[in-house]
Amino acid sequence: MQSIFGTDGIRGRFNKEITYSLAYKVGYALGSNLENNNPILIGRDTRVSGSILLQAITNGINASGKKFVDIGICPTPAIPFLIKQEKLSSGIMISASHNPPEYNGIKIFDHNGQKISKIFEHKIEKFIEESSQNISVATKEISFQTNTELMKLYIKSLIETMGGDNLSGIKIILDNCHGSATTCAKTIFQSLGADVRVINNSQNGLKINIDCGSTNLDPLKEALRECSADMGFSFDGDADRVIGLDSKGNVLDGDHILFLWGRELMEEKSLTNNLLISTQMANLGFEKAWNKIGGILYRTDVGDKYVHDAIKEKRAVLGGEQSGHILSKINNFSGDGILTALQISKYCKKKNITLNEWLKTSFDPFPQKLTNINLNFNINKINSKTKILIDQAMEKFQKIYSENCRIYIRPSGTEPLMRILVEAKNQEKVDSLSSEITNKLSLEINKIMN
Repeated sequence: MQSIFGTDGIRGRFNKEITYSLAYKVGYALGSNLENNNPILIGRDTRVSGSILLQAITNGINASGKKFVDIGICPTPAIPFLIKQEKLSSGIMISASHNPPEYNGIKIFDHNGQKISKIFEHKIEKFIEESSQNISVATKEISFQTNTELMKLYIKSLIETMGGDNLSGIKIILDNCHGSATTCAKTIFQSLGADVRVINNSQNGLKINIDCGSTNLDPLKEALRECSADMGFSFDGDADRVIGLDSKGNVLDGDHILFLWGRELMEEKSLTNNLLISTQMANLGFEKAWNKIGGILYRTDVGDKYVHDAIKEKRAVLGGEQSGHILSKINNFSGDGILTALQISKYCKKKNITLNEWLKTSFDPFPQKLTNINLNFNINKINSKTKILIDQAMEKFQKIYSENCRIYIRPSGTEPLMRILVEAKNQEKVDSLSSEITNKLSLEINKIMN
């Protein structure tokens, strides 16, 4: 059996890679392999397929003899927080994060609120493989009640992270991406005294991540132009990541968030060894500027689980990804876009500084270009000999490196794409290298596959 788990749980197009049958079997396998008999918590984002997968997973959990609690539509970070808070056995989030509406996914958390280990992933896969012939997939409609009280606990926990500080006098625009942030982001910011305007705030699974959210900042930029706010924040579909904009439309991505927040913690002497954890996608300008003020940047493979592992191993207190997925000690290193936006807003208020002024004190990023090669195959399902040849082709181009130039190539963990990141000190070099490498690698991959 090919691995069903990618870099962040199980992900794919609904009714293709992610089916009712697979979701049922995952629910059944999870329930059957949990030693703890406490209920399993389940949440989802707004995707249309979410309710179907919820039925499948809960049918599977029931068949395993375990119980579940449905929290309904919620941000992904609500799941790990509530698992620990309510001493639940495990948790599932049905979401494909920043991917388009036709995708969906299953993220599984253990009793500590951490994403399950590779060992447990293999255990689930093995269980499904060995018992697949004997699993009769039930499709009966389960009627159950959503527990709305649990969301109130999560909302309260986010407000409490402000330590009594408020956001009065700050005008903020939130792009809720037609996703999970629609359930609570506006409420939280308003309860803290901010003057809030929201866009893309309907719970519409057909529009989630379409021309909005953290992967498309145009609607937020337009809203900032129309209504002079101090700052804006744009969430992804399940609200575990965020990208900010200042009043002039300048982008506050994950690299800038880590640099600015990290510098505050460094000055407070609460940043272990002046260390930040990020990934191979982190900007070279960020790394050089962080080193210059006495900081250390440790890079991991792309994926929040790798960042999380490195944080634990190196006892760091802050890490994250350029995409806006930030992990901090505040909430036990569970990426939470709303929490991150609150902390950025809090620092601006505390320092009596606009986000525009604060962002000016950050680093100058090196020009970067990310291009994709569309693959007409799933790289995880090709034979090992072919995969080795593709890996060797990637490595060859990745070695083009100097002090002021960096190439990073990787297959997407969620889509049939090869991603090529090129960064250098000047845009001209970035553009020419990017074009050259994309064309040459594309030809080599086609040659290998044919």
